[in-house]
Amino acid sequence: MKLYSGPLSLFSRKVEIALHEKGLAFEHILVPFTQTKGYDPRNPDVLAINPKGQVPVLVDGDLPLYDSTLILEYLEDAYPEPALYPKAPAERARCRLLDLFADEVMLAPLRFLMHRTEPRPDDMERWQAKELKAREAEPVLAGQFAELDRQLQSRDYLCGAFSAADIAVFMPVFWTRRLGGPLLRGHDALAAWYARLGKRPAFAKVIAEILAADTELSAPVEGAFRE
Repeated sequence: MKLYSGPLSLFSRKVEIALHEKGLAFEHILVPFTQTKGYDPRNPDVLAINPKGQVPVLVDGDLPLYDSTLILEYLEDAYPEPALYPKAPAERARCRLLDLFADEVMLAPLRFLMHRTEPRPDDMERWQAKELKAREAEPVLAGQFAELDRQLQSRDYLCGAFSAADIAVFMPVFWTRRLGGPLLRGHDALAAWYARLGKRPAFAKVIAEILAADTELSAPVEGAFRE
């Protein structure tokens, strides 16, 4: 099994956590990345598999796959133990909705914070315009944190037992903290869930790799990981 991944790819790291949680061995191929050029030039193996040219790309035997959610669902079908999705259809659907919420709904405002790891441009007006958009996005993210906190009241994980939903939602919450976004303060259930996941070996390993990549590749972000 091979995984083509990016050092600071949220969706690649989501797949890595799932692979580690399932105890699956894989060859980890990190494609080149810089904050100024992104993934350009694109990895030719990735381009040959994914028409979008994006990571993650998983190759299991003669089966090539792309899209993080599709990869997680394939891993569940092909390697069902330990399970990352609930058995009951309604809970399974709810888990998938939370994955969609993380990947599409939470990511939408989060994108406006992503310039913060890039080098400051010479044109500070352009930077300030991006920061204005980021400030407008932060209350949206804070509202999402409040909703997640509500869902986590009196429960350890989003879908009862630990699941793919927890992996998917953890990533934009972590990315928001990494990019100096809204705090977890005042969201006790969400903060406890975040800390609980961070102690799991699969999460701890991937978090350490992201932080190491940031040290090498990213500009420091004011307010990152504030308590």
